[in-house]
Amino acid sequence: MPRKVDTSSKPAGRLIRCPGSYSAYIPNRLPPDLTWTPKLVRSLSDADHLIGRLAGEGARLPNPHLLMRPFIRREAVLSSRIEGTQATLGELLADEAGAAVGRSPDELREVGNYVAALEYGIKRLERLPLSLRLVRELHARLMKGVRGERATPGEFRRSQNWIGTPGCTLSQASYVPPPPTDLMDCLGGWETFLHERDTPPLVQAALAHYQFEAIHPFLDGNGRVGRLLITLFLVERKILPTPLLYLSAFFEATRRDYYDLLSAVSARGEWEPWLVYFLNGVARQSADALSRAERINKLLETWRIEVSRLSPGPKGRRPSTAGGRPSEIPTRLLEMIAANPFITINKAAEQLKIAYTTAQRGIDKLERLDIVRLASKAQRSRVYCAKAIFEILEEPAQISP
Repeated sequence: MPRKVDTSSKPAGRLIRCPGSYSAYIPNRLPPDLTWTPKLVRSLSDADHLIGRLAGEGARLPNPHLLMRPFIRREAVLSSRIEGTQATLGELLADEAGAAVGRSPDELREVGNYVAALEYGIKRLERLPLSLRLVRELHARLMKGVRGERATPGEFRRSQNWIGTPGCTLSQASYVPPPPTDLMDCLGGWETFLHERDTPPLVQAALAHYQFEAIHPFLDGNGRVGRLLITLFLVERKILPTPLLYLSAFFEATRRDYYDLLSAVSARGEWEPWLVYFLNGVARQSADALSRAERINKLLETWRIEVSRLSPGPKGRRPSTAGGRPSEIPTRLLEMIAANPFITINKAAEQLKIAYTTAQRGIDKLERLDIVRLASKAQRSRVYCAKAIFEILEEPAQISP
């Protein structure tokens, strides 16, 4: 094999000539030498302040473990949308509630795999640090049974990949990541950087995200894995006690800037614009997540008060022991709604381990209070939605200061 020759150096890496007459990019080891301009310092300060507020006030919410679930699903939909998947949040939540959904099962599976991978990663961090091993495990779950399954789930690539317009050849690519012969060396440096403690964590997350995308270690699924890792990094470093912050909404809303700024680092070593952009995303999404969480929690508290005022039922009726007393069922249904605003009678009966008719009476009470509304009228599979919660989750990302 002809020897590869350095053809040009760039501030953030170098191009090497590869057999086949194409050039591939090798990023330099992290961290780079950064100039701490007033703009960058201010961006870091704002991001630290707002994510600190989210961490503090989010931890004081009475049910952060419940609120985390719809936030994870919102992230899954938006991260998958960046890659071209069109499934909506409503379709994903309705499908999980047991409703029939018109969307392609393959697209729902792709989004569902993102949820499964993220939840798996959060649990796995209790025993395993962020590492190449965990990255492979996440990729295996992300790509299981979907259109990218041919791309060797859970394995780093052994062939050259590239980025460009659909159908372009390697020689026409706009970006070619490291060749397989250099891949593990690049990944080793990236993993070492993940464990260092000298760089401010939010800046470290931004640098690590760029580097992962530059290395592009899988044949498919790199973008989704890279976005998963941002959240897992923040959880591992205990920046957030509960994973309520996700950046895919920001990246999706500013998609052109996202790709342009990543490319500008590789092409010209423009670190500051990328870091300022990333930190602005952290700040904006922290404020956005806190606003959504507080409003959802306020709704749930109001509904709990309304439910508590309901009559416990006719005197003399013997309470059921399975799944709790009948008077408790609406309260327990509220917990289900906090995790997923879509609910079906069958799913409620199954999850709460109660009779179908008991679940139906509980949902009927919530419907009379206008907490849920009928979204689908199919008999025995009627779907209800807590529209007020769903509308908060579906609001566009607040990306402006």
